[in-house]
Amino acid sequence: MIRILLAEDQALVAQGLKLMMETDSTLKVTGEAKNGRIAISLCEQQSFDVAVLDIRMPEVDGLEAARIIRYRWPNMKVLILTTFNDDEYALEALRLGAHGYMLKDANAEALIQSIKGCLAGGLQLQGEVAAKVLPRLLNNTKVRPNLKHPLTPRELDILKRIGEGRSNKEIAEELALSVGTVKNHISQLLDKLNLRDRTQLAIFAIHNHFV
Repeated sequence: MIRILLAEDQALVAQGLKLMMETDSTLKVTGEAKNGRIAISLCEQQSFDVAVLDIRMPEVDGLEAARIIRYRWPNMKVLILTTFNDDEYALEALRLGAHGYMLKDANAEALIQSIKGCLAGGLQLQGEVAAKVLPRLLNNTKVRPNLKHPLTPRELDILKRIGEGRSNKEIAEELALSVGTVKNHISQLLDKLNLRDRTQLAIFAIHNHFV
């Protein structure tokens, strides 16, 4: 069972999101919060696999909650819920290490796929969101890697697929590698490129035309 923390301050929206997610029998909303403060408190009390956070919430918003969760519980995945008017917040959430974001009006299939994609190690950006926001993310990023060592052909293969949004499992299947080997290559890429996380790897791949 995939344990989900859902943080959404609008009761009807929260109810709808929960119903959509739980149409998949492997997903279970085991914690609900109406703001980021309560979400963080729940994380202190129980374990979750994924935190699905609304950006705009009272007391502690989704952005601050994402920052704290990524720092205190680095193994937990974070999926941001947003609207097109939340571009600045969503961009900052990705910079803080969120694993993706979706529009609130996404259908059940897209939401479920994004949650599972986050768990599989992919960067999840809903199609129309990516088209609108990704160019700004690339233009505004301050990533300037210092390449101390050349990348191997295998590392280049993996970097390209990270830029395409592939999960570790998908990369492993495409390249006939184990998931563990893919993870090791990703760690080497982060070290060689002096980058922080998978999101920055994806940005680097796109920005430098590896995709």
